[in-house]
Amino acid sequence: MARPNPPAPGAPGQSDEREKSKKLGALAALTPFLWPYRKLMAAALAALVVTAMLSLTLPLAVRRVVDNFDTKSARDLDLYFAAALGIAALLAVGTGLRYALVTRLGERVVADIRKAVFDRVIGMSPAFYEKTMTGEVLSRITTDTTLILSVIGSSVSIALRNVLIFVGGLILMLLTSAKLTGLVLLLVPAVIVPILVLGRRLRVLSRENQDWIAASSGNASEALGAVQTVQAYTHEGASRDRFAQMTEQSYDAARRRVTTRAVMTVIVIFLVFAGIVGVLWIGARDVRGGEMTQGALVQFVIYAVMVAGGVAALSEIWGELQRAAGATERLVELLQTEDTVRDSKSAGSLPEPVRGRIGFEKVTFAYPSRPGIRALDAVSLTIEPGETVAFVGPSGAGKTTIIQMILRFYDPASGRITLDGIDLADLRREAFRRAVALVPQDPVIFAASARENIRFGRPDATDAETDAAARAAAAHDFITALPDGYDSYLGERGVMLSGGQKQRIAIARAILRDAPVLLLDEATSALDAESERAVQLAVDRLSEGRTTLIVAHRLATVKKADRIIVMDQGRIVATGPHDQLVAEGGLYARLARLQFTDGIAAE
Repeated sequence: MARPNPPAPGAPGQSDEREKSKKLGALAALTPFLWPYRKLMAAALAALVVTAMLSLTLPLAVRRVVDNFDTKSARDLDLYFAAALGIAALLAVGTGLRYALVTRLGERVVADIRKAVFDRVIGMSPAFYEKTMTGEVLSRITTDTTLILSVIGSSVSIALRNVLIFVGGLILMLLTSAKLTGLVLLLVPAVIVPILVLGRRLRVLSRENQDWIAASSGNASEALGAVQTVQAYTHEGASRDRFAQMTEQSYDAARRRVTTRAVMTVIVIFLVFAGIVGVLWIGARDVRGGEMTQGALVQFVIYAVMVAGGVAALSEIWGELQRAAGATERLVELLQTEDTVRDSKSAGSLPEPVRGRIGFEKVTFAYPSRPGIRALDAVSLTIEPGETVAFVGPSGAGKTTIIQMILRFYDPASGRITLDGIDLADLRREAFRRAVALVPQDPVIFAASARENIRFGRPDATDAETDAAARAAAAHDFITALPDGYDSYLGERGVMLSGGQKQRIAIARAILRDAPVLLLDEATSALDAESERAVQLAVDRLSEGRTTLIVAHRLATVKKADRIIVMDQGRIVATGPHDQLVAEGGLYARLARLQFTDGIAAE
């Protein structure tokens, strides 16, 4: 089976940028999320320390019990057993408390991380999504945060507890028998070496596994998002093969990771317990020689087992910590990604009332994904308040780019764009976008009710205002015909609606927004003749007193515009009313002749 291409360079978490995770220092990036809950961390740490101390105290009670089996005082023996039972009870309560505190901390921090990442990516400009697949971002928010949850809510706590057990147990072993402890310490290098060597290999495989999971998630999201096109072109088999290849690559990386981790665990546990057996053999000889008591030997063995268990647990947790370090770095990459479009610190609000005067001053722009092709080439134009201007031209001429630049989805490479004489770069995007209503070429319908979809244009609108907007967009009749009327669920991406119905919902949304600037990007392209006429009347009414920009291939929809701007290859090649442009000949006259004279609709 051919190996599919790995995630594209530039994507968050790409392999050549992840070598920074060789050390667990990447987890330090979680500090800003942990710091607000420092009191909770302190309580969890206190519970952890107390339980570790109780664990280390328990063998002392066991020693007393063993050494006093032959005591003549039953009362003393009862006290020793009662003390051991009391320590065990306190240990159980403390462990439960530690679990509750640490788990709560993990859930809280991961919830904050997920919100922070989503807050970041939801505001990223379209240039970011030209290079990063949505499915890959979702993988970061879900898979990577789950790894972090596992670490904060479990692994770190267990690791710290086992470090305390290891250090405390080692000290108490030394106090119990320096001779036996020295023998145990000789085994430490033999245990640490495989952890370091195999741990490095484990880190590489863990990150590769996460790369392929993200890539397969992005591939699945893309295919499912266009499932009708996939099926229409009978591409299901190829899509299945592609996803299967990526999934198998993910599995192969996971299998190698699991095998490496299993080998490391086997080696470490065998070496540790082989050492314990050897030490126990020597200790038994010391007991027979009268050099130590039976209770002391039992105490030493318990501490040795605790120390060995701590080392084994740390070897298990090491891989988890490395995976979490990689996941943290991937999330931090998203949080620290610089947006190509951002508000300046001095950005202000748009003065009220908004008049809607739009200006382009020698604007040149190329999309980041194709920097060598100018989408706009030194475009200069002025649209007066209340003017209706239509943009026409062949596909790729730059018409939709004009709309995107007005919304400041991108910044021009040179020149500037103004609204009411103010450079958009000097305004907060959220502030000036409130003055704009958009009907995109591909209308977006959310997985919600019809009323909620329309009200997306103005969330505080009343039901009466929502219904009025639907009527104006010629959407009322088909909405009321739905099973639950305006409360009908429209399905993911409006799967229950036709293309024309989706556009009418989008137009109703723009009507409800009631903004001074109206942007219509092929707003009526999917409507039948009757609906188009009804919507056109609504748009005509809506355009009164508003600055309206219309992008259309159908020239019949722009004939009434105050001005028509003809574009070709990113430049304005002609401007004027319909009759004048037809009389002048050129590109517009040719388009008009194709559509009106020959009866060929350029749709």
